[in-house]
Amino acid sequence: MNCAVIRFPGSNCDQDCHLAAREVFGLDVQYVWHKEDSLDGFDFIMLPGGFSFGDYLRCGAIAQFSPIMGALKKAAADGKLILGICNGFQILCEAGLLPGALIRNKSLHFICEHRLLRVENAETAFTNACRKGDLLNIPVAHGEGSYLADEATVRELNESGRVLLRYVDASGEPTLEGNPNGSVENIAGICNARGNVFGLMPHPERACDALLGSEDGKLIFESVIRSGNSARTQAA
Repeated sequence: MNCAVIRFPGSNCDQDCHLAAREVFGLDVQYVWHKEDSLDGFDFIMLPGGFSFGDYLRCGAIAQFSPIMGALKKAAADGKLILGICNGFQILCEAGLLPGALIRNKSLHFICEHRLLRVENAETAFTNACRKGDLLNIPVAHGEGSYLADEATVRELNESGRVLLRYVDASGEPTLEGNPNGSVENIAGICNARGNVFGLMPHPERACDALLGSEDGKLIFESVIRSGNSARTQAA
């Protein structure tokens, strides 16, 4: 599987994504600068966390106009797997590839800590290595991670199984205590209608080694690899 990690000015989790994909999963990974205009040849594309363009205006608001975004939209339309992590999730929302928006944390403070996530849908390209109801211990690191969408959008996301992860407490319930940033209905990650674009605020690439406190993030990448292998088998 060929993987691209898109770099914007201000990206700072690009090396984390590259390292996880290359060293942990043995993928062929390349950095792609935001001024490039093609993503041909890649099966899996990651938009990493960080502060693209300094997070001026709004997080991801300027990055959506980078030349690479045209190629990213084409890749999404072609069914390629796209994973937006933290700032990458914000960029996907700003670009219209995912609905809703990410706004300031309810506490108005930057948060950096491990959080529990509950798998809501285990039948997707990004969660098929999990079981529904599994609890994943994955870190968050953001100041503007509160997911917001109108009532109709949230209802549609729920009804179509597009909410893939929710923040939960130690008992696995989506309570106020378990919600680190004030996201509507404790939503931590969503996918598009086709299921090939996934955005989440937590950082699975930082949970791929026990030395970092958790290996639960591996399940996200293992799911992507399973999906990629399955697609190649069907194509053959």
